[in-house]
Amino acid sequence: MRTILLVIFAMNTFMVTVAAQAKEDVWKQLSKVSYKKEYDALMGFKVDRPVFGETVRALENKEIIIKGYIIPTDGYKSHKEFVFSAFPFSMCFFCGGAGPETVMEVEATEGIKYTVEPITIKGVLKLNDKDINRLMFKLVRAQIVKS
Repeated sequence: MRTILLVIFAMNTFMVTVAAQAKEDVWKQLSKVSYKKEYDALMGFKVDRPVFGETVRALENKEIIIKGYIIPTDGYKSHKEFVFSAFPFSMCFFCGGAGPETVMEVEATEGIKYTVEPITIKGVLKLNDKDINRLMFKLVRAQIVKS
């Protein structure tokens, strides 16, 4: 019985450690994107389409835990849809020098209150390599992770 409890404890500890590491590594994993020029008939010119690496494809439709910053797109309030960034507002893709792989759209199950502090959220990752009017990453059914 004691051996079984030790094994369960070790497995739980390992799973928590893996989850903690995954939280820190997700943005790094998402950076494994290249781009190819492709003609877009609607736009009438060539656009850069993302080509997701194996690391990114492996995360598609999986629940991920990710830490980052809310980028307010609809005022400073609680909202269910927002942009989430690996970097604070002043350094994000839209305002700073970061790339498009450092931001994602979020659809939360409940409104998440705006803060300038980093937060941790979890949800199911969706990839977008078709619609150039949307971000290439989207987190659906997102929820804030209480620390």
